[in-house]
Amino acid sequence: MNIVKSTGTFGFFTIISRLLGYLRDILIAVFLGTGALADAFFVAFRIPNTFRRLFSEGTFNAAFVPSYSSELVKGKKKSNDFANNIFNLLFLALFFLVLIVQIFMPAFVSIIAPGFVDDFDKMNLAIYLTRITFPFLLFICIASFFAAILNSHNKFAAAAAAPIILNIILIIILFFSKSIGDDLVYYLSYGVSLAGLLQLLFLFKLVGKFYTLKFNFKIKADKKVKIFFKKLLPSIFASGVTQINILVGTIIASFQASAVSYLYYADRIYQINLAIAGIAIGVVILPQLSKYVQSKNKDKILLIQNKALELSLFLSIPASVALVVGSEYIISALFGYGSFNEVAVQNSAKALYFFALGLPAFSLIKIFSSFFFANYNTKTPFYISLLSVAFNIVISVYYFKEIGFIIIPIATSISSWINGILLFIFLKKNNLFSFNKQFTFRFIKIICTSVFMGILFNFLLIYFKDQLAFEQNMKSFYLILSVMMGLLFYLFISYWIKAFKISDFKLNY
Repeated sequence: MNIVKSTGTFGFFTIISRLLGYLRDILIAVFLGTGALADAFFVAFRIPNTFRRLFSEGTFNAAFVPSYSSELVKGKKKSNDFANNIFNLLFLALFFLVLIVQIFMPAFVSIIAPGFVDDFDKMNLAIYLTRITFPFLLFICIASFFAAILNSHNKFAAAAAAPIILNIILIIILFFSKSIGDDLVYYLSYGVSLAGLLQLLFLFKLVGKFYTLKFNFKIKADKKVKIFFKKLLPSIFASGVTQINILVGTIIASFQASAVSYLYYADRIYQINLAIAGIAIGVVILPQLSKYVQSKNKDKILLIQNKALELSLFLSIPASVALVVGSEYIISALFGYGSFNEVAVQNSAKALYFFALGLPAFSLIKIFSSFFFANYNTKTPFYISLLSVAFNIVISVYYFKEIGFIIIPIATSISSWINGILLFIFLKKNNLFSFNKQFTFRFIKIICTSVFMGILFNFLLIYFKDQLAFEQNMKSFYLILSVMMGLLFYLFISYWIKAFKISDFKLNY
């Protein structure tokens, strides 16, 4: 396996999905803006979408891949029996969870969006829409199970491509928004659940080469299955801590009008980089790293860990610098149209600025957690994540009345840096990670190159200031031009000072 190439494959389809997601969000911003309808839809969409991220973006892999890989060594029948036991238990648990939540949806939405309780119309709309979108949870979690099997066989493209289905369906609906009118939020909600079902069917067809599904509700909860489910909750919480912090932020933000929408749009921007710098790398390295941990090949373990960390920082640090430098121009150029006014741009840009400060930490959490998971250790990152979430909640609640929704991205970034630093300390303490000779030099080069890129990007934004003004229709073109020039400059300098080498594309791990 080649980390760079595999990450490139996973990243390519992820980028396509995120770009379509960006187009989807532009259309939502134009037709819904940041009003009551938008807030209600984003709450209804946030719940199943958070579970999608928790399950499909590497967290289900964290518990499943190491256990499934160990069964693969014993033969296809053993691995298939293990997978079927997991599937049947997972399906039953998810089915009853969805059923129970549907019955008690008013109470559920009151917990998720307590700020809506005093607004009768918004609350009822959020309950109705969440009832429509919630089956997506069942579909996407089962789809993630199939994706984890494909990932275990080093087949990453299909799992990365599946979310494209959701964006295509929602974009098609949004193109008919003028004729749909205020019923748009209902059509979008039905589209979410339909997309979940189609993703499940898409991955089910592709996984048939490696896995034969057998429904059997005479559950065999043997020792291996119990170990898996014992690891599942900690791994979901540990690897998905960023998403959990964002969900916590959504709950708190519901007390301020339009704040849920501001956070949603800011979240969409930095998630594009996180999808590659953290999620893609974490997903790609886990199967191979788990195998080398089992075979106790210390040289390969060290090589994969350092290369993964290096690649993550190479992608996340310059992105963080660019988002900090140009947060307002970026939000304005991407979303500042139609119902998305200047106030919405300024507030979303503030959120993006503080989320951007935590972007490298969000990525490091994914990478460091994968190092623990490959060693069958889900408890340590779980406890650290609990501490991180608790810290996030305390800061957010304490300062929310004083400074409003902006405390949420600040608290998320601070708690994520604490999380990442503690993961690193415990990795070193347990002798699960060490730096190789190359890393320090390359890290310094990445920092220097990112600073130079940031200076150039800031100059370009000032130079194109008039063209990037809120009222300009072509502002997105000038933003893309500035980003491309900054990216090319970053890659050129990185190649020139050898912060990254072409030979990395050819090196197998």
